[in-house]
Amino acid sequence: MPSAPLDGTPVPPDGSLPADALAELGTRPFGFYVHVPFCATRCGYCDFNTYTAAELRSRDGTAVASPCTYADQAIAEIALARRVLGDRELPVRTVFMGGGTPTLLSPEELGRILDAIDAQFGLAPDAEITTEANPETVDAGILARLREAGFTRISFGMQSAKAHVLAVLERTHTPGRPEQCVAWARQAGFAHVNLDLIYGTPGESDADWKESLTAAIAAGPDHISAYSLIVEEGTRLAARVRRGELTPFDDDVLADRYIMADELLSAAGLQWYEVSNWAADPTARSAHNLLYWTGGHWWGVGPGAHSHIGGVRWWNVKHPAAYAARLAAGRTPAHAREILSAADRRFERILLELRIAQGCPLDLLDDAGRAAAARAVADGLLDAAAHARGRAVLTLRGRLLADALVLDLA
Repeated sequence: MPSAPLDGTPVPPDGSLPADALAELGTRPFGFYVHVPFCATRCGYCDFNTYTAAELRSRDGTAVASPCTYADQAIAEIALARRVLGDRELPVRTVFMGGGTPTLLSPEELGRILDAIDAQFGLAPDAEITTEANPETVDAGILARLREAGFTRISFGMQSAKAHVLAVLERTHTPGRPEQCVAWARQAGFAHVNLDLIYGTPGESDADWKESLTAAIAAGPDHISAYSLIVEEGTRLAARVRRGELTPFDDDVLADRYIMADELLSAAGLQWYEVSNWAADPTARSAHNLLYWTGGHWWGVGPGAHSHIGGVRWWNVKHPAAYAARLAAGRTPAHAREILSAADRRFERILLELRIAQGCPLDLLDDAGRAAAARAVADGLLDAAAHARGRAVLTLRGRLLADALVLDLA
């Protein structure tokens, strides 16, 4: 089941924000994240805030929340966002619908949510509109309808090309289906298509990982994300590891898998622009994720969704029934929030900007951080030429040690 809510301070019932946070609106890109918390089944490795139909029924079998009513609830929160943020002009640069499985809602329902964002705020003329999709939930017709609804980018959860790896992850699609989805998406007119991959699943060999990368590249997406498997507490996968049924890989194996990914993806013309993301060219990069990594503002719609405006971060109640009840009562669905200090925001800038190919400016670091950066150049973790230009940019070896390096720099 989803993890417990984070601690924080209470949010005013109307969701209002401090004046100094609102004053920052317009200084950075603004976007929406829409969390669709429904899944047909729960994957064994997943600890996201998602729910199957069985988990959304009371003891008497009555549904306490349903995908059928979700669009109206999301639209209600979008209207709340407009009231909270006031009447200032805020063209929406990016919309990302994630989950969960957004494509358990029809393209028309997802389109209604997108239309509400456009009606309340206005979509920028070149807005990037993304939805995630599980391969088994879409076909050529559905993808064509998503494109007609206004989506410009789509991301498919491939994870692996090997059946036995998908079985350990408890993914329900068959090998080859994600590649077929890429072809259908191209036929539907999607210019930008992403495939998500996971490496380091217990039982996966080097050859399995290479085959997954090769299959993903051959499918022809212009963006590929590759993430190391994390065994999250409370998941079925963690229980299997604890019982000794599965053995996770050590860090050296995971590093080798990452290097293999970078070599094959780079050779195929996909260049890294964030530690876990490769794109064919700058237009193929995820503008929405770049908004996160560069300190933009976004409103997160949906159960458990997180938002950030002007140094204020808040997160919604997790359960869909509680989320719906709050909105029905005219209250914010926010569970709690935190107001980031200047030191917090500086640390987060270093943490996030260091992960992207442009790196972070050295003048963001204090004296100890700049000394650490000089040592990192000598150790081959930061690029020497970029350092000379005043930026901390990770080398390939630095990408493998990025989390530890952030602590030294910050």
